[in-house]
Amino acid sequence: MLLITLYLFIVVIAVQLAYYLIVFGKFAFAKLQKSNPKRISISVIVCAKNEGENVAKYIPLLAEQEYPDYEIILIDDASSDNTLDIFEEFEKQYSNVRLVKVKNNEAFWGNKKYALTLGIKASKKDYLLFTDADCYPASKDWITTMSSQFTMQKTIVLGYGGYEKVANSFLNKIIRFETLLTAVQYFSWAKIGKPYMGIGRNLAYKKDEFFNVNGFISHIQVRSGDDDLFINQVATKKNTAICYSPDSFTFSEPKIKFKDWFTQKRRHVSTAQLYKPFDKIQLGLFYVSQLLFLILSLVLLAFQYQWIIVLSLVGFRYLFTWITLGFSAGKLKEKDVMYWFPIIEIVLIFTQLNIFITNLFSKPVHWK
Repeated sequence: MLLITLYLFIVVIAVQLAYYLIVFGKFAFAKLQKSNPKRISISVIVCAKNEGENVAKYIPLLAEQEYPDYEIILIDDASSDNTLDIFEEFEKQYSNVRLVKVKNNEAFWGNKKYALTLGIKASKKDYLLFTDADCYPASKDWITTMSSQFTMQKTIVLGYGGYEKVANSFLNKIIRFETLLTAVQYFSWAKIGKPYMGIGRNLAYKKDEFFNVNGFISHIQVRSGDDDLFINQVATKKNTAICYSPDSFTFSEPKIKFKDWFTQKRRHVSTAQLYKPFDKIQLGLFYVSQLLFLILSLVLLAFQYQWIIVLSLVGFRYLFTWITLGFSAGKLKEKDVMYWFPIIEIVLIFTQLNIFITNLFSKPVHWK
């Protein structure tokens, strides 16, 4: 049995090697990205529900973008706080701000996709750039940098949405490492030609892509997935580009309680069940290989079976993962989380297992 376990362990190492060096290496070792500014018309779309405090801080940053031709579509999704009042003031203050008021609809109550659809239909520009109400751009060149990746063929641009650093917070390092790893995955698969998701905190596409598939209609009954499920449906090798220049990043305030972050991740994980078969398989295989690496290495070392070989393989595995993720972290300005990499990875693997089990027995809560 121990010999079989060792062989299985070697197979797991080989699978991990393929992911980190062959797949993730496409992004990790890619050249620095150059921006070729375009002069295309952009609609920046922000959907908010009870986000009064956030929109008061962040919408002015969107209005200060240094871009010649853009509008800001502010969608109030039947907020019960002062979000609508703040939006109305912004509409008076900025000439390029347009407000979309969404009333509760019995058929689509609490469905963000319904609100976004109304906002997209109200937009007047050919290209759409999305961010969340609790996000802000890293620079005044956010629109310029994201839109620079559009071409005649590339009509979808996947961006990076990071989280603010919180000093002396281990949870914050976990959150930012998980965000880094997720970005490495969807950037890398996009570069290979198999894009499978994007994030609503920083995502752009041509309006035609939305109407060509009748918007969110194929998954309108799923409350989440306005970003990843939509991209999983429409993104292809030919039409998808990525943008990872620092000026293109957006940032959000991270959760400060583990329970809140756990709930957030439950929502994100639940939509992955609706991905295309290949995408579910590759994501599942990657996670299973991570889990088996930990379990099998502990079993073999506990029995001291071929411990020199096992330790050598463990060291080799950590070497190539550290290198790949280290280069990726450098591109996404998240280098500090790599100092805690082995510990964070272990915590994250078992947290994901907990999320998977929890989601089997109860449904996660979605849009506010």
